Amino acid sequence: MLRVEEQQPVEFSSALLSKFDEIVNRYPAGRQKSALLPILHLVQAEFGWTSVPAMDKVAEYLQIQPIEVYEVASFYTMYFLEPKGKYVLEVCRTGPCCLVGAEKIMDHIEQKLGVKEGQVTEDGLFSWRGVECLAACGFGPVLQIGPEYTFYENLTEQSVDQLIDDLKNKI
Repeated sequence: MLRVEEQQPVEFSSALLSKFDEIVNRYPAGRQKSALLPILHLVQAEFGWTSVPAMDKVAEYLQIQPIEVYEVASFYTMYFLEPKGKYVLEVCRTGPCCLVGAEKIMDHIEQKLGVKEGQVTEDGLFSWRGVECLAACGFGPVLQIGPEYTFYENLTEQSVDQLIDDLKNKI
């Protein structure tokens, strides 16, 4: 969902713009739109999500229409259109993982973190969400933790608790 009303304008640092330039220079002249995905990754890494004002600035930089950026950012689930926690726990919710306990793991994460799917913990550290297949059907339930996208298999409530505690202690 693209909500504009509560979003603040953004400015890109000269360091970030320099990275944009490096990416755009990989493509032939007039094909700068090809740089859109990697630039959105940089924006999300810098701000934690891809806000409408940030997408507007990307469109301006690439000399494309804002809708072209919105279409891409809203299509790919790897781009967050709302603020997320520092760590995003993504649990596979497809059939094979659900057969071996993914729904139980998602319920446990909700209880452990005290937030529903898509919400952010009060300390800003965690969000979680169910995602489509993570391609580890024989090792479910599985999850990945962004922003590093570390992958964990054969989850139990205890292993999830340990992962969350380890992430809390990284600070």
